[in-house]
Amino acid sequence: MEGINLKELAKIVSVLAEEKNLPEEVVMGAVEQSIAAAWRRDNGDRDQNVRAVLNQNTGEAKVYVAYEVVEEVENSADQMTAEQAQEIKKGAKVGDVVEEEFEVKTLGRVAAQTAKQVVFQKLREAEREAVAAQFEDEIGEVITGTVQRIDPRVARIEIGSANASAIMPRDEQIPGERLVPGNRIKVLLKEIERGERGPQLILSRATPEFVKYLFEQEVPEIENGAVAIKGIARLAGLRTKIAVVSNIQGVDPVGTFVGGHGTRVQAVMNEIGDQEKIDIVQYDDDIKNYITNALSPAEITSIELDEAEKKAIIKLPEDQQKIAIGRAGQNVRLASILTGYNIDIETADGAKVASAEKPKKSGNIEDELLDVIEQTE
Repeated sequence: MEGINLKELAKIVSVLAEEKNLPEEVVMGAVEQSIAAAWRRDNGDRDQNVRAVLNQNTGEAKVYVAYEVVEEVENSADQMTAEQAQEIKKGAKVGDVVEEEFEVKTLGRVAAQTAKQVVFQKLREAEREAVAAQFEDEIGEVITGTVQRIDPRVARIEIGSANASAIMPRDEQIPGERLVPGNRIKVLLKEIERGERGPQLILSRATPEFVKYLFEQEVPEIENGAVAIKGIARLAGLRTKIAVVSNIQGVDPVGTFVGGHGTRVQAVMNEIGDQEKIDIVQYDDDIKNYITNALSPAEITSIELDEAEKKAIIKLPEDQQKIAIGRAGQNVRLASILTGYNIDIETADGAKVASAEKPKKSGNIEDELLDVIEQTE
């Protein structure tokens, strides 16, 4: 490949802007950054502060290298003395910034390759930023996407009418769920992560909010205010506990969420997978009743509360201990998350059997699973 004629480069700015659906000034900025990077590669130092200005009409480009005026030069790439600066700008003094100007007519072969790499990188970043702005108001919402590709650490998903590319990290996927390229799935837009390479849309199917959304689609009584969700605790792929309440006398909130013959809860499980069990319990303003409900189906003998420490000591018969703890401590752990109380399970004579602390807000679902349970046979 020979060098790039800057007049030709200037002409394609409008074409690129239209093709990428980006503002022309954004594309021009990317092109100018590419010229600066290419010039620095061929003529300067990687530590230099270089900017370029391209005249779109004439195709003429100029490069400006900035220097800080200092008493003693420590880095000649971006510093010069006042004496040296006088040759660029009369009257320059220590503390000023001066710019040395260079005219650029063409880019050599290697510099042209650098320019190409930079312009496409900057355009990709600009496209991502435009996509991020489009989805900014949809954070926390559930949308439908198409699975593009499954990588070891992430699944790549196309979302929205513009087929924007997003990722679902492995810890935001439902453990054990098999994603198939080409399949359409529901995903929650968890956040827009901004890094060195521009914004990235982060999706999730593992959050409690995802399950909440699914129930909202299946239970119309939520919309009319007859029933409400008071809390959700979830260990994705394993078990979910959801606390519900009725706002109308005579309406059974648990039965409303379960649905006739279990149709409503089954519809949710069809989306998240049958391997994830769902417990629907009744919320109660009385914290003792709430904790009792949260630990169901275990039958509790007594509860001692420490309101100041947000701690509950549960005593129950030996045959109910394993039920209260649950497999790998799931039941007591989820009850703790749901109620906001650290829960200790003890035998009738006061020997501790298991303990679960409500989690710190780390945002890491996997950490919420195992780091608390102490269980003895």
